[in-house]
Amino acid sequence: MDIPLSEIKSYIVEGDTSKNTWSVILREIRIPRILTAIMAGAALAISGLFMQTLFRNPLAGPYVLGISSGASLGVALWTLFGFMTFSGGVSGQLICAAIGSITVFSIILLFSRYISDPTVLLLVGFLLGTVTGGIVSLLVYFSNTTELESFLIWSFGSFGRVPKEQIGLFAIGIGLPIFVSLPFCKTMNAFLMGPQMALSLGISLTHVRMLLILLSSSLAAVVTVFCGPIGFLGIAVPHLCRAIFKTQNHFILVPACIISGASFCLLSDLIAHWPSSQLKLPLNAVTATLGAPIVMIAILQGNRKGQR
Repeated sequence: MDIPLSEIKSYIVEGDTSKNTWSVILREIRIPRILTAIMAGAALAISGLFMQTLFRNPLAGPYVLGISSGASLGVALWTLFGFMTFSGGVSGQLICAAIGSITVFSIILLFSRYISDPTVLLLVGFLLGTVTGGIVSLLVYFSNTTELESFLIWSFGSFGRVPKEQIGLFAIGIGLPIFVSLPFCKTMNAFLMGPQMALSLGISLTHVRMLLILLSSSLAAVVTVFCGPIGFLGIAVPHLCRAIFKTQNHFILVPACIISGASFCLLSDLIAHWPSSQLKLPLNAVTATLGAPIVMIAILQGNRKGQR
């Protein structure tokens, strides 16, 4: 529906609380979706930045440790077979996605206590995601058409699943890890210099590794639980920020990723819900189309620098 700019101004500037159609659409649908997109974009971009810092791998992203696969398994069990029954509707789906994410998250944290090599931990996360993905494929295979359609719609991702009553909860789940991460920018800068340099500065590699896993996995889990898996954004935005600001300094990259991630999500959601169009595109298709070229350019640039 087209909403005149005068109505938008009246709602935002003058605090219009009338119950006409335009105000209800803004209050109940569009404003919550915009706020969700801003927060989800910031969270995934920061999560991707931390993962790339931890593994020093340009292809590391928010879901590299299997968080998304865990949430997908929880939703698959709830949607396809009713394995877990709660209050129904969105609440049941949220709870099951959260259980799946927390389960994988806990396993990764357990392994990280005993694995010091980030590459091995990355492999463990990949294998864990593969196993849960295989279970999801089996559940999908034995599901009926209605259950399959419901699960696929969830897997496309959407910023319109967070009602205004849950925006506060969503904001806390994202704002708290980002706020905690801000004082550790100097530590993460030292971590990038290599293990020996970090140790010489008195930094505990184990504690930094645990911190990065905890913060990045928490952000990825919250976004996946509320919005579904949003692909490529967390990988692409940190590369975009490094290319724009030409730095590895986390004091610059963290706020840059927050702003760029939010902008990326708003643009993706705008394309997916183009004004005056009756067609709604899958959000994951839009983020992949926009994000994949950024990652490809970053890899090519890195390869050229390596050849020099």
